[in-house]
Amino acid sequence: MALPRFPGPMIAIVGFLVRMIGPLQHSGFKFQVSSFSPGKWKGETRNAEAFILFVMPRQSKRAKVLSSRIVYRGPVFHVTTDRVQEPGGIVARRDVVRHSGSIVIMAADDSRSELRVLLARQYRHPAGDYLWELPAGRIDPGESELTGAKRELLEETGYTAARWSRALFFYSSPGFLDETMAIYLATGLKRGKAKPEEDEYIRIRMFPLSQLVTMVMRGAIRDGKTISAVLWLAQLRQPAKSAARHSKPG
Repeated sequence: MALPRFPGPMIAIVGFLVRMIGPLQHSGFKFQVSSFSPGKWKGETRNAEAFILFVMPRQSKRAKVLSSRIVYRGPVFHVTTDRVQEPGGIVARRDVVRHSGSIVIMAADDSRSELRVLLARQYRHPAGDYLWELPAGRIDPGESELTGAKRELLEETGYTAARWSRALFFYSSPGFLDETMAIYLATGLKRGKAKPEEDEYIRIRMFPLSQLVTMVMRGAIRDGKTISAVLWLAQLRQPAKSAARHSKPG
């Protein structure tokens, strides 16, 4: 097979680029070479190929923390002021609310034809109103997500569950808060006596899943974790309903 012939100037340019790329690679840059036919841009037919070399900073997946100090410490969270160099190279101040993480319980009664979900109603001072939401709470130090979920369900509602599965995991507001939320689906419910905290006044109620979806779409439910979980569960149940309809004899 015959090797392609390159004009002298191109060989010189390639040699220069090869000499330059080596040091730049060790300096945190990455390279991408693209080729195109200039003639195609003008509606002409040409055999010549042109090459473009893109030189871009190599991006890290994590920020480099240059300094960090705690500016507030409370019983539930603390706040740090960090000076960081982010993956794109930007150096900036970031104030972050540090939280140990939360668990959310989607307790579902599957003993009837339509699934019912347990919600709690309590006053939320930042929202300035009473909200319907899924039972939830902070993960205690040294506690696993599942252990915390079982504890919170019992404390807030008095219910226990025979079956547990992890449904969703997300950051609640990653712009300034590192809190994660793990949502667990709990079924096989058994009712008992609640053990709420001294500052908690909670009312609980079972809602049909279809009613909760309507409440979400109408804006009657305004809690983000509850909206996410309700829509996730409704989507999960949809294929099962469709399969049941198609399995009925005609």
